[in-house]
Amino acid sequence: MLLDRFLLASRGFGHHLRAVAPDGWHAPTPCPGWDVRALVNHMTRGNLNYIGLLHGATREEFLALRDEDALGDDPVAAYTASVHACAAAFAEEGALDRVVDYPLGKLTGRRALAVRTTDSTVHTWDLARALGAAETLDPGLVAWIDEDYDAIFAGLGPGVFAEPPPAVPGASRQDRLLTRFGRDPRRAGRPAR
Repeated sequence: MLLDRFLLASRGFGHHLRAVAPDGWHAPTPCPGWDVRALVNHMTRGNLNYIGLLHGATREEFLALRDEDALGDDPVAAYTASVHACAAAFAEEGALDRVVDYPLGKLTGRRALAVRTTDSTVHTWDLARALGAAETLDPGLVAWIDEDYDAIFAGLGPGVFAEPPPAVPGASRQDRLLTRFGRDPRRAGRPAR
């Protein structure tokens, strides 16, 4: 079930990724300092780095590779391949019970996959916002992250996410969740297509 959630979140990101126009790679995203290409690289490199963690990489190795280019000349193909490879690594026998050296603390593979899935979901919104596309996330993923947030992120170091903007009374569940991750869905983005 957890692996299915990762694949669902990854498909959502991939859906928007395939819509990036040739001149859209340098569009700003809600992630400070990242344009679309940097965000896509973060997602692709992240998938590859989680494979490394599952196979014994250290947090230092994870961090050293974090910004290395993983996209080459075909970002869509690179991202898609990284999703398949990451899913295969988490599907290996015993992978969910391994303890990995995640940069913010030791995690089981199961929790690492939950963190990865959450990251994929939130960054899907970031990419949609950058592209001016529909920003609605999968409601099942939103509900799962919202309900399991404390279990997913328990014990991880401070500063995992940006300081959240003030909560808005009557906000949707998705907007409340995005706010927890330091996003401000009320801030004007590019107009939706």
